[in-house]
Amino acid sequence: VQLQASGGGLVQPGGSLRLSCAASGRTFSYYLMGWFRQAPRKGREFVADISWDGGSTHYADSVKGRFTISRDNAKNTVYLQMNSLKPEDTAVYYCAAAPRTYAYSKNPPQYNYWGHGTLVTVSS
Repeated sequence: VQLQASGGGLVQPGGSLRLSCAASGRTFSYYLMGWFRQAPRKGREFVADISWDGGSTHYADSVKGRFTISRDNAKNTVYLQMNSLKPEDTAVYYCAAAPRTYAYSKNPPQYNYWGHGTLVTVSS
């Protein structure tokens, strides 16, 4: 499956952005979908995941209550709504797909497919 993330940009602290990740190539509903991020000089960090049917979601503690992951299987798209953004949220954000045999996963190696990433910069 091919993944294309979009929606990044420059936003002031306290602002909002919505990231999208469009999938093509295989049946989207076969996959658990996740968002990860990587800040400068840091490793890749789990942000959120959503089960194949959208019935289950998980979040990193650092974004819980501020970010919301969702998906539209009819549009082959997963979203990440980011509110109350902080400078420490600055990173390249990646969407990824894992086999739906995983109910959830924070572990990057379990994700078979990755998008190229979209840059989010939170700064005044």
